[in-house]
Amino acid sequence: MIVKRSLSIRGHRTSISVEDRFWERLRVIAAARGLPLAGLVAEIDGARDTATNLSSAIRLFVIDEALARASALEETARQGREPVAPAAEADEHQALPTPPTPPA
Repeated sequence: MIVKRSLSIRGHRTSISVEDRFWERLRVIAAARGLPLAGLVAEIDGARDTATNLSSAIRLFVIDEALARASALEETARQGREPVAPAAEADEHQALPTPPTPPA
């Protein structure tokens, strides 16, 4: 479900509409980095292309973080080591659901 949320970024009030799943992962990432949620959103806002709206930039950021994490886990597996989840993510880690297969 997409929910509109309001927060202040660098003293400016703004609204962001993203799906609950993206919002929850964003909160986990912020906690893992030791940042307030608004601080992480401000970083994303400052780094985004001006042609990309903030809600889309947040979705892309969360996806990029998930891909980077998956890549790091693959590298760890290749090296024969046990993967270790960061403490802030250990309780929150959930695999994304597999989309249903369309009928043939």
